[in-house]
Amino acid sequence: MDESRPIFLQIAERLEDEILDRAIDEDAAIPSINELAAFHRINPATALKGVNRLVEQGIVAKRRGVGMFVVPGARERIVERRRAEFAADYLRPLVAEAARLGIGVDELAGMLRGERITS
Repeated sequence: MDESRPIFLQIAERLEDEILDRAIDEDAAIPSINELAAFHRINPATALKGVNRLVEQGIVAKRRGVGMFVVPGARERIVERRRAEFAADYLRPLVAEAARLGIGVDELAGMLRGERITS
């Protein structure tokens, strides 16, 4: 666990990662709250908070008496959100710094491909 981030967020992100990696398929059950709590050695209320975050985002849904399941389309929903976060967290700052340094779009694209294009 990462000490700098709330545990419930880490639980939600790990489950998302497993969905992205297809370790948990759509329509498949996720581990129960008690299983998550025991595995991570955390309070069940903390595990529930992480799972509820995924419920709020439409990633998992409860099937009464059966458990929590990944909803159809969840993987694509996660990909779309994470792509937007990637653009905001990494691409926008990268493009802004490249502009400050006089690096054009073509040169930046070449750098990303591992090539060095000089103007």
